[in-house]
Amino acid sequence: MMDKHSNSNIFIGLLLVIMAGCSSSADWNSSFVVWNGDMYEIIDEYVVEIHEEIGQVTRYSDKEGTYLGDFSNKYKKGTKFYSIEGISKEEAIAIEEGGKYRKAINKGKYGEK
Repeated sequence: MMDKHSNSNIFIGLLLVIMAGCSSSADWNSSFVVWNGDMYEIIDEYVVEIHEEIGQVTRYSDKEGTYLGDFSNKYKKGTKFYSIEGISKEEAIAIEEGGKYRKAINKGKYGEK
């Protein structure tokens, strides 16, 4: 015969199993792209003078995790990256967005805290 505490433990265990099985959307603090191993945070600034195409999104996901390649949690696969005239690619790059070029600031190596 089970007592009240056993029933509570079973309920908590089942609840944890159900929660672990649920997937949720990304809860990242910002939108970003990963290029050349670095994470670039998308900011509310557009640039006019781009220099040259340097890459593109190879994988998109809105599920939080760590992914390989030139990844984004905002832009779909195929979205192009550009260098910005007069700014080092190690500092910032531009992301093609609806005929404009949105600036993204380098925040360091992707996947490192």
